[in-house]
Amino acid sequence: MTRILITSALPYINGIKHLGNLAGSMLPADIYARFERMRGSEVLYICATDEHGTPAELAAEAAGQSIQDYCNEQYELQRAAGEGFSLSYDWFGRSSSQQNLEFTQHFAERLEAEGLIEERTSKQVYSIDDKRFLPDRYVEGTCPHCKEEKARGDQCDACGRLLDPVDLIKPYSAISGSYNVELRDTTHLFLKQAKMQDTIKGWVKNSDQWPPLAKSIALKWLDEGLQDRAITRDLSWGIPVLKDGKVRPGFENKVFYVWFDAPIEYIGATKEWADATGNSWQSWWRKDQGASDVSYVQFMGKDNVAFHTVSFPITLIGSGEPWKTVDRLKAFNWVTWYGGKFSTSEKRGIFMDQALEIAPSDYWRWHLMANAPESSDAAFTLEQFQATVNSDLANVLGNFVNRITKFAAAKFGEQIPTGGKPGDLETKLHLELDSRLKALTEYHSNMEYRKAAAETRAIWAMGNEYLAECAPWTVIKTDQEQAAMIVRTALNLLVIMGIIAKPFIPDTADKILSAMNVPDNNRNWPNESSRTLLDALPASLPFSAPEMLFKKIEDEQVEEWSKIFKAE
Repeated sequence: MTRILITSALPYINGIKHLGNLAGSMLPADIYARFERMRGSEVLYICATDEHGTPAELAAEAAGQSIQDYCNEQYELQRAAGEGFSLSYDWFGRSSSQQNLEFTQHFAERLEAEGLIEERTSKQVYSIDDKRFLPDRYVEGTCPHCKEEKARGDQCDACGRLLDPVDLIKPYSAISGSYNVELRDTTHLFLKQAKMQDTIKGWVKNSDQWPPLAKSIALKWLDEGLQDRAITRDLSWGIPVLKDGKVRPGFENKVFYVWFDAPIEYIGATKEWADATGNSWQSWWRKDQGASDVSYVQFMGKDNVAFHTVSFPITLIGSGEPWKTVDRLKAFNWVTWYGGKFSTSEKRGIFMDQALEIAPSDYWRWHLMANAPESSDAAFTLEQFQATVNSDLANVLGNFVNRITKFAAAKFGEQIPTGGKPGDLETKLHLELDSRLKALTEYHSNMEYRKAAAETRAIWAMGNEYLAECAPWTVIKTDQEQAAMIVRTALNLLVIMGIIAKPFIPDTADKILSAMNVPDNNRNWPNESSRTLLDALPASLPFSAPEMLFKKIEDEQVEEWSKIFKAE
C-alpha cells in the first residue's frame, strides 16, 4: 500500500481565511487526499493553525482578549470553517501545542550542535512610539531595488527580492505608521543558512517531482545566495528559547521566530495526532523508523514556497538526523478579487464562513478548483462563480441526475431494470469513458486541478449526450427491454459520475451514491474496464431519485452579494 503524507500551509490564526487561502493550499490538498484514499493509499493529511508572532499579539489586543484566549477562539472558528468545507484532515493541530514546543527546541539544539546556529548582535529597527522592536514584516518602507513604496522588511512583493529591514528607504512602523524609528543593538540566534547553500541547491535540483513554479522560486532564492537569518525575536508570545533545559541566558524576553517554528508544526501536529490516536508519528517522519517509503506532498501558495523549499529543509537536513523531506510540492499562484488581492488584514474578498452562509460548500469547492490558480493568478468574480455553478453543476451534472432517476423511477419503478443487450452506442460509451477515466486519473495524480475538473465535467456531459443519442423515452414505446438496458447503463454511468465527483464535491457525491444504494466500500476510484463498470449495479437493486442537487444562482443574488462584499 502506498503511504502518502500530505501537508497544506498552516493558516495563520488572525481570523478565518479567505477563499484565496482556501484555493491555494487547503482545498487542493483535500482533493488530493480524497483521491488517493479512494485509490487505496494510506493517507495522512495534516494541517494546523499557525499561532505565534506579532500579528497574533496585535489581533488579540485589538479584540480586547489575552493572546491565549484569542488563539483558542480563533482555532475553533478555523476548525469549524474547515469542517464546513468538508476538508478531510486526519488532524488539524496548533503550533502552540506542547508537541511543537518540544520539537522546535529539539531542532534548535541539534542545529547548534551541528554548528549551524550562533548568537549574534545586530541592528534591528526599534519603534520609539510603539516601545518595541519591530519584526521584519512590521517595518515598511521603499524597496531599495525597485522603489516600491510599500515593501515589507522581509520581502518586496513587487519585485520578489528578499530584504532586511535595515535596507529599506524611509522605514516606518506598520503598527502605528510612525517614522520615529531607530536601529538598536539586539542579540539573537542566527541560522547559518549560507553554510547550507550548496547542500540545499543540490537537493532542490534533484527534486524532480516539483512543478516549474516551485522549483523556479527556490532556485531564485538560491541563486541570489542564502543569507544567515535570525530564528529568534524580541517577543513574549511564542516558544521559549532554551539551553541545557533552562531559559537561555539573555533570551528571557525572546522567543523563536514564527517562520522557524511554524513548519516544524507539521511534525508537531503529526505527534498530536499520534498521541490522540495511539499511532506512530515516527513512521511518517523518521527515515530510520519506516518513513523511507512515505511520499511526502506539500501544498502552498507561491509566497510560502521559499520557506518550504529552502528554510524548512535546512532545519531538517541541517539537524544531521534522518528526517523525511518533501518529495512533491504543489505551489499555487493567487486568486484575485476584482483586480486586486484577497486580503485578510484589509478584509477584502469573501471569507470561508461568509461563503458558507450564501452557498453550499460544494459550489465553492468546484468553482475554485475548476479555475485553480495554477499557471497564473486566477481572477475571482461573483459573475463567473454564478456561471460555473449554473453551467457545470446545475445544467450538466444536476440535469443528468434528475432526468435519468426520474425517468427510470416512472417507467421501471425504483429499482435497476433488467433485460436488453448493449449495442454500438454502449460500446462507443465505454471506449470514450475508458479513455477519459485514464486521463482523469493522470491529472489527479499529477495534481493538475483545472484539467481534472475539465475531464470530470466532460464525463458528466457524456451522460446527457448518451441519453440524447439513445432517447429511451422514445425507445420504450416499441422496445421495453432495449429501454431497460439504456436506463440500466445510464444509472451505472451515474454511479461512476458520482464517484469521480467525490474529490471535488464530496457532499453532492455522497447524495448521489446513497440514492443509488452504493455501499461505502464500493465507492473506490474506478480502475476496472468501464464495460464492467457500466453493468455493475445488481439487477433489481432499489434506488431513489434524489432531491434537486443544485439550485441555480440568480442574477438578483449576484447583485445582492456584490453590494455586501463590495465587489467592484
